Amino acid sequence: MKPILKLYRGYANEQELIVMGHVFKPTTIQDYNFQKKNIKNARSIINLFSAKTQANADVYLEHNGIKIHTKTLDDGYFKFCVPLDQSKKYGWIDYQVTIVYKDKIITAKEYYIRPHKGNFGIISDIDDTFLVSHSLNPFKKLYVLLFRDIHKRKVFDDVVSHYQALSFAGRQNKEEQNAFFYVSSSEWNLYRFIIKFTEIHQLPKAVLLLKDIKTKLTDFFLTGRGNHNHKFEKIKHILEFYPNLEYILLGDDSQKDAYLYEAICKIFPVTVKAVYIRQTGNHKKEKIMSLLRNLETLKVAVCYFKNSSEAIAHSKTIGII
Repeated sequence: MKPILKLYRGYANEQELIVMGHVFKPTTIQDYNFQKKNIKNARSIINLFSAKTQANADVYLEHNGIKIHTKTLDDGYFKFCVPLDQSKKYGWIDYQVTIVYKDKIITAKEYYIRPHKGNFGIISDIDDTFLVSHSLNPFKKLYVLLFRDIHKRKVFDDVVSHYQALSFAGRQNKEEQNAFFYVSSSEWNLYRFIIKFTEIHQLPKAVLLLKDIKTKLTDFFLTGRGNHNHKFEKIKHILEFYPNLEYILLGDDSQKDAYLYEAICKIFPVTVKAVYIRQTGNHKKEKIMSLLRNLETLKVAVCYFKNSSEAIAHSKTIGII
C-alpha cells in the first residue's frame, strides 16, 4: 500500500497560480476508488467519507523549472499560492505535484485554468442547480446519494444546453471558453463523484471549490449541511481574483444561494451581469422574488425559473447567448 496523492483543478490570473489537493494515508486503490466493479454504490460512497488523511506530509509542486515545497495541513489538505511567470498561455494548462514515500516518488498531474481575457466567468451551485439532489428532503437526498448509481443520477432538462451555450458566451474564437466554477456546500470527499458526473453529462469543465474534507463516518450524514459562509467567501475570492471578468451566477432556492448572490452583487456592483435562480418547489418564494426585484435596481439581470428552457430564453433576451 502507498499514500494517495489527489490533485484538484486549479486556477491562475496574470500574477498568481493556485493549485490544491489532499494526501491520504497508505491504502489500497480498491478502497479509494468510489466506482469499483462489484462494490455497491452505498459502500463506495461511504468509503469516500472514511478515507484517512495525512497531516504534515511533504508536497512538491514542479512549476516553471522550479520545485516548490510545502506541507499538508492537519486535514491532509495542501494549497500552493505562488507567483506566476508572465506566461502567454491561456485556457487549461497542466501542472504536476509529487510526494515521496519510502524513497519512492509518487507523482500526480492535473490542470489549472488561466481564463482568456474578457467576457464572462460563470459561477454555479451544484445540488439542485444542475444535479437533481432533493436538498429540501435530507432523507431522500442521502438515499439518492447512497443507492442511486452515478449513471442513474439526473440533470435537469436543458441545463446542459444552457451551460454549454454560456461557456461560449461572447467568445468570437470558438477555441476559447469562458471559465466555469462549481461552488458547493458538498465536501472535497465528493470531488471525484462530481467530476465524473459532469463528464458523463458533458457539462463544461470547471474548477470545483468545495467544503473542508470530512474524515469521520458520522460526518457523512451531515454532508452538504451547515452554514454556507464558505460559499460566500469562495465566490467573493473568485471575483476579487478575476476583477476584469463579468459574472453570471447560477443557483437555486432550496438553500441560501439567492441571499449569497445578493450580497455579492452589492459588494461588486459593476461585475455581476446576471443571476439565475432555479425554483425547486411547486411555487415561487415571495422572499426570493422580492430579493431579485431589488437586484434589478442594481441593473443586474435576474431570472427565477422552473425549467432551464426559460433560463435559455432569458439569456438570449439579454444578449448573453
